[in-house]
Amino acid sequence: MINPISITSFASISALGSTSEEVWKAYLDNNHRISTKDFGDFSAWVAQLSNDDKKIIEQIKNSDNKYKNLDDTVLFALYASRKAVEKAGWKPEDNFGINIGSSRGATSLFEKYHKEFLDKGVSSTLSSPTTTLGNISSWVAHDLQTNGPEVSHSITCSTALHSLLNGVAWVNSGMCDKFLVGGSEAPLTDFTVAQMQALKVYAKRSLSEVETYPCKALDLEKTKNTMVLGEGASVICLEKGESTKAIAKIEGIGYATEVLKHNTSVTADAECFQKSMKMATQHINLEEVDAIVMHAPGTIKGDSSEVNAIKKVFGNRTPFLTTNKWKLGHTFGASGLLSLELALLMLQHQQAVRVPFAQEQIQPKKLNKILVNAVGFGGNAVSVLISK
Repeated sequence: MINPISITSFASISALGSTSEEVWKAYLDNNHRISTKDFGDFSAWVAQLSNDDKKIIEQIKNSDNKYKNLDDTVLFALYASRKAVEKAGWKPEDNFGINIGSSRGATSLFEKYHKEFLDKGVSSTLSSPTTTLGNISSWVAHDLQTNGPEVSHSITCSTALHSLLNGVAWVNSGMCDKFLVGGSEAPLTDFTVAQMQALKVYAKRSLSEVETYPCKALDLEKTKNTMVLGEGASVICLEKGESTKAIAKIEGIGYATEVLKHNTSVTADAECFQKSMKMATQHINLEEVDAIVMHAPGTIKGDSSEVNAIKKVFGNRTPFLTTNKWKLGHTFGASGLLSLELALLMLQHQQAVRVPFAQEQIQPKKLNKILVNAVGFGGNAVSVLISK
């Protein structure tokens, strides 16, 4: 059993918007936020920030000369972190810790500098400091002027929930009373999309046809993989104990890694998810879990294996299942915290958000406990149980 840890605020920026009000409003309709992007040699489905939110990021970029050469992963994190810390009422003298991870890091900048090197045979002065993985947390710490510990990491698509695990560990250790955790990802480049297409997991449907839902996450009847990439960042503020400002509390955490037969796959029954969910719920009755926000990336095997794992753990009493990737795309390292944001909003508004094309489910009469899942290449699963 972990000691009580409160979630006192959260903030994000994604294709759904840049405020909690916008994000919740977006969840209440049945429309996705996926569009096509021209990459020059090809076009593909992606979930981009709105033009208004791109302007917000551009304003941050131009607000300080030091920020003009930063990657979008850092700029997204700066925006979300400022909003979360402001809502939590944290001050620099609180010396809170920071752990904001990313699966791929400074994607655009790295590709830009690498192309420059191939073309000219030299590299720019800022190529290394602006593309190191640690520059997200360090720039956020600089921007917020905290002296607390800074941690960075990449654990593929479960990066953001691993950030939460780290924050819980630091707070439980007594070394820090407050921790800002999250994930940020800006993967919408031609090379990154091409990599996903090479894995044959990306949405392949013709861009000329009218497609209601390009990503069919949680559609267990689909015959093609439909993953779509999105961009964004999401962070939450963790505080020791049961704060009077708490939006929710972390009641359980679970994690597991399974032995893989392939670099990108999990087993048919997602053994890693079975272990992580059992660990996260070990101190409660399973019937207390009202809903699960699934990882469900929109691939045939990814979606079905997670559903199979849930059935193995929960048996005939399966909680309400949902996911958000059909609406905002798969944001790689940021996805776990964007899923947690959905869970927090569902708790706040006492309304379960359904996937419009998925099998019909009975709406929960109440939402007290929600489980959030994430997994990435390497079979590294994380499950987090939150409650009111």
